[in-house]
Amino acid sequence: MAATTSLVVGSLVWVEDPDDAWIDGEVVEVKGEDIKVLCTSGKTVVVKASNVYPKDAEAPPCGVDDMTKLAYLHEPGVLQNLRSRYDMNEIYTYTGNILIAVNPFRRLPHLYDSHMMAQYKGAAFGELSPHPFAVADAAYRLMMNEGISQSILVSGESGAGKTESTKLLMRYLAYMGGRAAAEGRTVEQQVLESNPVLEAFGNAKTVRNNNSSRFGKFVEIQFDWSGRISGAAIRTYLLERSRVCQVSDPERNYHCFYMLCAAPPEDIQRFKLGNPRSFHYLNQSNCYELDGVDESKEYAATRRAMDVVGISSDEQDAIFRVVAAILHLGNIEFAKGKEIDSSVPKDEKSRFHLRTAAELFECDEKLLEDSLCKRVIVTRDETITKWLDPVSAALSRDALAKIVYSRLFDWIVDKINSSIGQDPDSKYLIGVLDIYGFESFKTNSFEQFCINLTNEKLQQHFNQHVFKMEQEEYTKEEINWSYIEFVDNQDVLDLIEKKPGGIIALLDEACMFPRSTHETFAQKLYQTFKNHKRFSKPKLSRSDFTICHYAGDVTYQTELFLDKNKDYVVAEHQALLNASKCSFVSGLFPPLAEESSKSSKFSSIGSRFKQQLQALLETLSSTEPHYIRCVKPNNLLKPSIFENKNVLQQLRCGGVMEAIRISCAGYPTRKQFDEFVDRFGLLAPEVLDGSSDEVAACKKLLEKVGLQGYQIGKTKVFLRAGQMADLDTRRIEVLGRSASIIQRKVRSYLARRSFIVLRRSALQIQSVCRGQLARKVFEGMRREAASLRIQRDLRMHLARKAYKELFSSAVSIQTGMRGMAARNELRFRRQTRAAIIIQSQCRKFLARLHYLKLKKAAIATQCAWRGRVARKELRKLKMAARETGALQAAKNKLEKQVEELTWRLQLEKRMRVDLEEAKTQENAKLQSALQDIQLQFKETKELLAKEREDAKKAAEVVPIIQEVSVVDPVMLEKLTNENEKLKALVTSLEKKIDETEKKFEETNKISEERLKQALDAESKIVQLKTVMHSLEEKISDIESENQVLRQQTLLNSPVKKVSQLPPIPVFPNLENGHHMDELNKSNEPQSVTPVKKAGAESDGRLRRSNLERQHENVDALINCVSKDIGFSQGKPVAAFTIYKCLLHWKSFEAERTSVFDRLIQMIGSAIENEENNGHMAYWLSNTSTLLFLLQKSLKAAGSSGATPSRKPTAATSLFGRMTMGFRSSPSSNNLAAAAALAVVRQVEAKYPALLFKQQLAAYVEKIYGIIRDNLKKELSSLLALCIQAPRTSKGSVLRSGRSFGKDSASTHWQSIIDSLNTLLSTLKENFVPSVLIQKIYTQTFSYINVQLFNSLLLRRECCTFSNGEYVKAGLAELELWCCQAKEEFAGSSWDELKHIRQAVGFLVIHQKYRISYDEITNDLCPILSVQQLYRICTLYWDDNYNTRSVAPNVISSMRVLMTEDSNDAASSSFLLDDNSSIPFSVDDLSNSLQEKDFLEVNPAEELLENPAFQFLHE
Repeated sequence: MAATTSLVVGSLVWVEDPDDAWIDGEVVEVKGEDIKVLCTSGKTVVVKASNVYPKDAEAPPCGVDDMTKLAYLHEPGVLQNLRSRYDMNEIYTYTGNILIAVNPFRRLPHLYDSHMMAQYKGAAFGELSPHPFAVADAAYRLMMNEGISQSILVSGESGAGKTESTKLLMRYLAYMGGRAAAEGRTVEQQVLESNPVLEAFGNAKTVRNNNSSRFGKFVEIQFDWSGRISGAAIRTYLLERSRVCQVSDPERNYHCFYMLCAAPPEDIQRFKLGNPRSFHYLNQSNCYELDGVDESKEYAATRRAMDVVGISSDEQDAIFRVVAAILHLGNIEFAKGKEIDSSVPKDEKSRFHLRTAAELFECDEKLLEDSLCKRVIVTRDETITKWLDPVSAALSRDALAKIVYSRLFDWIVDKINSSIGQDPDSKYLIGVLDIYGFESFKTNSFEQFCINLTNEKLQQHFNQHVFKMEQEEYTKEEINWSYIEFVDNQDVLDLIEKKPGGIIALLDEACMFPRSTHETFAQKLYQTFKNHKRFSKPKLSRSDFTICHYAGDVTYQTELFLDKNKDYVVAEHQALLNASKCSFVSGLFPPLAEESSKSSKFSSIGSRFKQQLQALLETLSSTEPHYIRCVKPNNLLKPSIFENKNVLQQLRCGGVMEAIRISCAGYPTRKQFDEFVDRFGLLAPEVLDGSSDEVAACKKLLEKVGLQGYQIGKTKVFLRAGQMADLDTRRIEVLGRSASIIQRKVRSYLARRSFIVLRRSALQIQSVCRGQLARKVFEGMRREAASLRIQRDLRMHLARKAYKELFSSAVSIQTGMRGMAARNELRFRRQTRAAIIIQSQCRKFLARLHYLKLKKAAIATQCAWRGRVARKELRKLKMAARETGALQAAKNKLEKQVEELTWRLQLEKRMRVDLEEAKTQENAKLQSALQDIQLQFKETKELLAKEREDAKKAAEVVPIIQEVSVVDPVMLEKLTNENEKLKALVTSLEKKIDETEKKFEETNKISEERLKQALDAESKIVQLKTVMHSLEEKISDIESENQVLRQQTLLNSPVKKVSQLPPIPVFPNLENGHHMDELNKSNEPQSVTPVKKAGAESDGRLRRSNLERQHENVDALINCVSKDIGFSQGKPVAAFTIYKCLLHWKSFEAERTSVFDRLIQMIGSAIENEENNGHMAYWLSNTSTLLFLLQKSLKAAGSSGATPSRKPTAATSLFGRMTMGFRSSPSSNNLAAAAALAVVRQVEAKYPALLFKQQLAAYVEKIYGIIRDNLKKELSSLLALCIQAPRTSKGSVLRSGRSFGKDSASTHWQSIIDSLNTLLSTLKENFVPSVLIQKIYTQTFSYINVQLFNSLLLRRECCTFSNGEYVKAGLAELELWCCQAKEEFAGSSWDELKHIRQAVGFLVIHQKYRISYDEITNDLCPILSVQQLYRICTLYWDDNYNTRSVAPNVISSMRVLMTEDSNDAASSSFLLDDNSSIPFSVDDLSNSLQEKDFLEVNPAEELLENPAFQFLHE
């Protein structure tokens, strides 16, 4: 585009430069068509005016996010915009609806975290900064709203970042359409984890890219009707198989080979691997490692990804076993064999790798060698085996490696697809295409030819959808449109794929002839296309050819074209691997059908790839496309380097300039006439009256609404960008007004009908009620007269009955007391006499025990000495000595067993001596049995001693010289018989011991059962004592009542009757019936008196009445406090009343109670309406106050500290304690006075009370969070309006002197202030503790800070000088509010706005370019991070005063610091997170209130009228 304006001296222009493509300068001289320009580089050039482009002097230094906003749309302007944004790490830029992504060659984790995805969710396209998430969100929203499947085409040359962009798109789509994993892995997880698996086996390092995809990939993500991912499918295209065997320096083979060589030692040993340098398929290049990549970690990550996508552990082992086999195949070298043109493995090393490969393939080693070194030719008559020379054998080896790897890759893709699963019922799909970029190397073979064909097809698709379809549509509709010429590449596609006569067709034809070579193929191409403008022949080559692609000329070498185009499997390889014992390997090579085996083996890869491309383009044509153009800024693959010429070439090839022109000049929105009239006819209904011409109606409608710049075509209405949204806004307004009218009419009708029914019902109810009331009054008068008579008679009867009961009770008590004293005296005398007897027996037992011990010691000494003498003699008897030794061992064993049994029996005897007599008898039986055993043992021992004496005598009688007579048969037989008898005796003793042990076990079981019975009896005794205590309390209460009634009776009766009655014994008034306790203790072994029997019979009825009364009072409390009963002395009445009742009933000390559960349920049901802040504030005040009272009162059982002394016989049940409050005691006045002085007192809390406190604390936090979140929700919509100043024209001022913008500005901020004031007044009215109010507003202001600051960093239109003034004015309103609210309620709220305050303060500085980095970080914005400051400085622009941002050296300093921290995700994030935690504890709440504040608080008036709650008067 030539300069269209006249240039004068001083104009800023762009001129061409051979080094930098374009360079800016200033015009210093104009001579006709020649212009002299002083460039910024310092040199002066003279150029033609037609070759100069104007430069926008007012363009922002940081660039614009959408290049359609540029004032001058030309190559240097676009290039400069991309460079400016790239220098600020803004790598994404829009061109209309096309996203341009410049590869940063560094990690920018803060751009891709989950918080960033949440920001783009639902945001309008273009509202936030350019990002792949925005493109994915637009595709997803369009799919859901319009019901059209989408596709996202990621294109660019190798190394431009297509694969990474594709990963980001898939992450965002998984984020939008993901669901919770019910069982196993979700679809989106498997789709995401398929990337590292496919990259491991399909990516490799090339000259231009360290992670280049050597295959094409199209991912179809399927969605159901609700927008959730329901399935997915992955299609791959043209894996570069030749890379398995041939790698040029400095490239690498596929990543999986290097990962496997870095696997754990056990895997390396199993697969017999080693250093990559030792394998032929890897050492053809000197590059073995990648910077920043740990192959061992990548191997583990790939294994984990395989687990996710559904590849089992056995299948993983099989996959890597095949990969290892391929490496070993490559190390097999061949030498000439004995036969002519034959070959054999070269050496023992090759034999080893051959043997290892056969083991890994699980096939026969000899058959593998034959398949590599021989070929079998089947003719009609015979089968011929042909030897292969070493070169052919190596080619056969490479062919086997390539086909195995190709089949392995296809299996992995099929496995991933089957594991993920496709949804046949899916409603929509979004396809993401990641396919190889344009490639042009020094040596370009068949792979580059297919890759560049793919890019030509995609470029044509881009042209058709972005250029051709637009212009053809405008031409067909006959609207005013200037036709734009663009380069169409259909002639290149015809050259390559046309049938017949295209390059692929000629290649297939050459492959069909066995004698064809690459030279004959090249000659055929030269003859066929010698006159084609896109085809040429290099001068110094005999077989190369050059094609002029859309991205430049590429020269292809045809040497391997024919071999790489042939896709067939050698029959020997097929048979060998199909017969593998490994099911995985044999599955890769299934048996071929007979038809395919009989037919030709040749199959064209080029033709099949062309068909795949055609199917892909048909799929893309059926979807709505979105484009991401990836750009590689430099060929060094290093960050912060931007090569102008390289980038400009990619922009030209990608058609970005044409897209910019079309996006600005076109009509993106088009509607059919009938659809347009149906949709927008309601904006002007009068234009449709009596008109049947839709075209005329559309024209009138558009004129009526006042749109400009639209076009009316033959069948459609064409609207410019933004006009559709304007019409929809007006349409929504009309529909809203109409809906309001309809709702008003319907509500009026329903209200009138309801009023008539209500009035009729009210009249009927009133008549019925009046009659009922009259009847009720009469009945009440009649019952009152009857009740007076009944009360009189009943009082007389009760008084008489009470007197009789009191008289009989006094007599019974006196009798019991006398009897108790007599029994105590008798018991003391018996105990004294028994003690004397026990002492005498004990002394006798001790003396006897001493005598027995002495006797036992003497016998033991004698036995020991005799045994010593006998042993000396028995040593002479060898055979008898052995037998005697055995008997001695048996005796020792029996002695130990007997001692052990004796000890155990004695122990059990001591343990059970206090239980029952039956156990004593059982022990006696056991002891008698034991004594029998001991007697038998003693007899045996005596026999043994006798035998020893006999032996000794025999030894003394016989001379020593006759020692040989010991072996006399008679003596030996005698000894044998004796031994037999002893053995029999030992056997019988062992049986008896076993029987004794069994009896002991049975006795042990019986004793355990009786022990359990004893424990149960003890627990029953405890329960009975508890019941006894409760009965004592009741008797005491009844006694006190009887005493009162008796006193009243005596006062009311005549003096004469009193003198006739017997004297009444007076007892001291002991509290809680302690005197009854003494009587019960003395009468425990005696039978119950008749009075006690009568009391036991009436106790059940009394207990039931107390239970009913207890439940009634709990219900009364719940019904009262569940209503809003207000406040007293600034404290909630409900909380204070609940506390008083629980304290009086001693519920905190109860082991089991349901009162706390009832209260928790009441609070939970009361706060169900979360929208009413007034109601929530009331319950926040009550729950927090009650929690404070519990915190001050309760202490856990066993905790340190003084505890108030309690009566030992105090009631232990909740109902027993509550009955103490149902009656008034004469001595309760003093207690009431003491309670008034100590409203809050400490009690020892049991588990239910502590649990209630925890639940109450949880409810306080919940209600606090509800109120806080309600305020945040109310402010969120207002904050979106407050972050950006309203757009106003300079002359749009109202008559009142105020502009629309100022009005709306004050309105938005004032709405926030009103919301804060409304909530504050609500909280004050409900006397919420000030600490909670402070925390609510502190967190709310923190939320305001986060929302305003994040919006400022994400929206460039907000980072302006005027917007800073606007937000600063609003912050001043908030500061004024904090001052008015005072620190008691506002707290540190103003300090929470520190980020937005410092950011806004920086925006409104006029001379930013004079500020140094230290001044910014130390003085102006100390709280902001480097990333945040860099973001603000680069986004800043001034639309009012044209002030500049900070100096370039400051930007450079920030960039250096950011680069140092680029690997830290936490430090790289520039957005703030909102804190929704609970910022206070129970201790904070307890410190904010004081106990003395509750001295003058009055309980609920409703309960004060209830007799059961008279204790509340205290």
